[in-house]
Amino acid sequence: MQDRAPHSHATPQRTAPSRKPKPPAQAPQPAGRSRLTDTAVMALQRTAGNSAVTRSLAADGAVPVQRRKPSANAPTEHYAAEATRHPEWPVFQSLMQTARCTEAETETAWQLILGGLREQSDLNQQSADPSLNKQDASKLRASNTWFKELVAFLGHKLKIGQGSMALWSGGFDTSKYANSKGHTPLEFSPLGAVVDKLELHSDWALQGKLWNALSVAYVNHATGPVHVFMRAYDPTSVLVKQEIPQLRKLQKLNPNVKLVWHPLYTTPDGQIHEITQDLRLTDNAPYASRDRCVASMYMYLLRMHDESNDQAGPAYKDMTGRLAANVNPKA
Repeated sequence: MQDRAPHSHATPQRTAPSRKPKPPAQAPQPAGRSRLTDTAVMALQRTAGNSAVTRSLAADGAVPVQRRKPSANAPTEHYAAEATRHPEWPVFQSLMQTARCTEAETETAWQLILGGLREQSDLNQQSADPSLNKQDASKLRASNTWFKELVAFLGHKLKIGQGSMALWSGGFDTSKYANSKGHTPLEFSPLGAVVDKLELHSDWALQGKLWNALSVAYVNHATGPVHVFMRAYDPTSVLVKQEIPQLRKLQKLNPNVKLVWHPLYTTPDGQIHEITQDLRLTDNAPYASRDRCVASMYMYLLRMHDESNDQAGPAYKDMTGRLAANVNPKA
């Protein structure tokens, strides 16, 4: 995508939270197929550059990308007032067709996403008010009504088909591993796969709360065992702070919702394996307890990890950093 001079847009007008947003004006009609027409390709090249064309043509059938931080070419505008000018609009249309969404759903969801980016920018600025304590500032940043309306509007597209739900921590390879085992992480759900392939804005802080909203809505669809794959343990992550607590609430209402934990380690050849309680690597090592899962993962990293193994280096570095931070200097 080519760099563009920033445009000034007015903040989208809001009515009561129950309102249904109007679809983008003059929204281009989705083609009756997944590929862009030659005319659409040339138009997209003029407005967004060749990289956007490549991403749109490759959208169908592509492996979902990580909930990644924005690239250097990510848009710097919100486009909330001119939704169809966003360089990812053609990509979004193609992806929503694959997710079996109607044209009306596509247009409404796009306006909710872009309006949410704009509102998140305002909320982030307001939360920087020094008169707010940390908790109130965090609640303010999480109060994005556009994102909440998005998951209320298309929450059914977060439901999974056959197999069980999966959560993960420790890099997107963990998500792909879970999916290869027949489980469905958020990024492989119909709506999650759409959002995961988009470059919405250069400021990741505007998109993090979108993923938080999707995550909470996603786990609300749990009806049976949920498999949690961990290659690293971060107590401040969305997994630990939001997804797991929400599942604990569901467990009280539905005894069929059970958490199954899997500690992971990556060998030098890039292959992911699971860790048994006696510190062997295997294809399947489920745990009923989070604490035992994390303990096995940490014990393997402490006793068996070879520091020349760059594949497991990030997990080892994360663990040693957390252990060092927990050392009591007075002990």
